[in-house]
Amino acid sequence: MFYAYVLQSEKTKTYYYGHSSDLTERLKRHNQGKVRYTKPKRPWHLIYSESFSTKSEAYKRELFFKGIEGYRYLKEKGIT
Repeated sequence: MFYAYVLQSEKTKTYYYGHSSDLTERLKRHNQGKVRYTKPKRPWHLIYSESFSTKSEAYKRELFFKGIEGYRYLKEKGIT
């Protein structure tokens, strides 16, 4: 199982979009400071995720979230 996810920084209220095969471990790495981009904005909270059967699908969804259509989708759903 693969996941596309959205995190929000408690410190700056900014969002981070990603994909992973182990969502729990990935969130842990973000909060331990092991991801360069997210390190200064810790702590992070998972606010949304979707599951997929392939890594490719999860990555495509991550890219969707990063675009204007994904922004609108997340806004309409009340996620961001």
